[in-house]
Amino acid sequence: MKKKLIGALLAASMVVTSLAGCGSQATETKDNGATTETVAESSDNTETKTEDTQSEAAAQEDLSSLKGNTAPTEDEITKVNTTLNDSYLGDVFEKTIPNDYSAYPFKEDVTLDVWMPSNSILASVCNDINDHRVFEQVEELTGIKLNFIVPTLGEEATEFNIMMASGDLPDIILDAGRYQGGVGAGVTDGAYLDLTDLIDEYMPNYSAWRNSDEERRKTTVTDEGVIGGVFGIAPYNEWCWFGLLIKQEALDATGLPVPETVDELHDFLVACKEKGYSQPLNYGSTYGQIFTGIINGAYGVWDWMFVDDNGKAAWGPAQDGAKEYLATMRQWYEEGLLNNDWVTADFNQRMSEAVSSDCAVMMDSPDTMWGYWKEDNDIDFVAALNPVLNKGDKSRQTYRNFKKTGGTAAVTTACENVEAALAFLDFAYTKKGWEIYNYGSYGDVHLVDENGLPYFSKDGLMYNDPEGQPLSNLIWKYRIHDFADIRDEHNSNPLITAEGSYSGDIRAYWTENMDSSITMPPVTFTAEESSREGELGTILSTMRNEYFTKIIMGQLDIDAYDEFLDNAKKQGLDEFVGLWQAALDRYNAR
Repeated sequence: MKKKLIGALLAASMVVTSLAGCGSQATETKDNGATTETVAESSDNTETKTEDTQSEAAAQEDLSSLKGNTAPTEDEITKVNTTLNDSYLGDVFEKTIPNDYSAYPFKEDVTLDVWMPSNSILASVCNDINDHRVFEQVEELTGIKLNFIVPTLGEEATEFNIMMASGDLPDIILDAGRYQGGVGAGVTDGAYLDLTDLIDEYMPNYSAWRNSDEERRKTTVTDEGVIGGVFGIAPYNEWCWFGLLIKQEALDATGLPVPETVDELHDFLVACKEKGYSQPLNYGSTYGQIFTGIINGAYGVWDWMFVDDNGKAAWGPAQDGAKEYLATMRQWYEEGLLNNDWVTADFNQRMSEAVSSDCAVMMDSPDTMWGYWKEDNDIDFVAALNPVLNKGDKSRQTYRNFKKTGGTAAVTTACENVEAALAFLDFAYTKKGWEIYNYGSYGDVHLVDENGLPYFSKDGLMYNDPEGQPLSNLIWKYRIHDFADIRDEHNSNPLITAEGSYSGDIRAYWTENMDSSITMPPVTFTAEESSREGELGTILSTMRNEYFTKIIMGQLDIDAYDEFLDNAKKQGLDEFVGLWQAALDRYNAR
């Protein structure tokens, strides 16, 4: 199949060459009218060639003088935004970003159908992804037209499944990992194209970038060595994004230092309650933070799967410290230290509570809380490390992305122009693509500093949106926040880089001072394993949520945990862990 595909690509290339040759001979004419028409065509071609020559000259021009330039001319802005010139960009990471632009502009006139889910934020700032300014610029630079097919918000899973079952597939699918069993299963089932033998030839930039680092290589290939998708891969391991955040005013009111142990956190919350914070700890919600690892991690009771100190796969809720953790949280609940609606509150409820005088401590993202606390309500806050049981112990957390982050794309077996699809995807892994996807257009949105690193200028659209949209929305309006690209979160997320924001400092502090070695790497399952893992995982997750919630709220005795663990084993816990262990073993052997 792969040999036939490559042969078809070569044949298509020969046809294009042949047609171009026929066109070049169409200058012979037999009457004056035709001659006149031919002359007109020749004039048009001359004009086009002149424009192409000028564009080519602009692409070759040295624009390094734009480094540190805060007032580029319109001509310079045009040269940056309409050519593949990247001479003004620096090599700002440990590994140099590739810049092979030989495929652009693409040799054929082609339109690719791209299935890409939206989200509530993107939909609020862009009614139609086909009109998104970033993709329009990418189309112009690559010469490849895009037709985005966007599923209905909230119906993505249903519409994806219907599409896959129908066999009426687009050329490219973004968020390709939602295929049952993952990208590898999509290849095995014949829905996604096996890219293993095509990447080096048709995606030189992606190939170079993923192979420039062992971690990037290891996380973008299946256990069998198959490259089935194009993955978002970062220049670095992104900072931990979630943790314990404390209002500075609460620290001032109590006169206590930032807590380091579970006992110190308890005493601080009690002191906050005495000072009028009626529900001092916003503990969790249906938003996904009921079991965060922030407190339960101190007892070794991690949310889900982790790698224990012996390098083995382990299920957090089944660990020895679980009863002690549950007893602690039950006591805190009885003392009124948690938000009353921690089981049911959605995101908007939590944010409303966070800015109220009832809350002193949040478990959330500093990016989010910088917006809600500091930017909107002038509430200063600081970070605490995940508490430990004993003073001096190393704080731990289970967030590490192994440089694999952002979106995942797959080329379907229905794609008629695979070379064009791969060329479009490959652009995101060039230096120019890194700039555009992460920072948007030059001049009106971003400039570059003296080192050639793009940044959002204080007078640019990111901080001066004509519609007054908040930064949390603009991360999707003027750039693309989640895509199969080189995602530069640390430098291109304006919630981190905005003047006055200390979100990045907090995330770096957490990352540098907490041990993440227990994080489960991005393992993959076989199709059969995936189905069984999903089945067992749903059962165990439902059981954990029910038992843990009822025990903490006093609706079940602490000893009900023993019943929970016994039931979990009867429902296949050992088999579940065994599936993860097998996947971990294969991952380690890649």
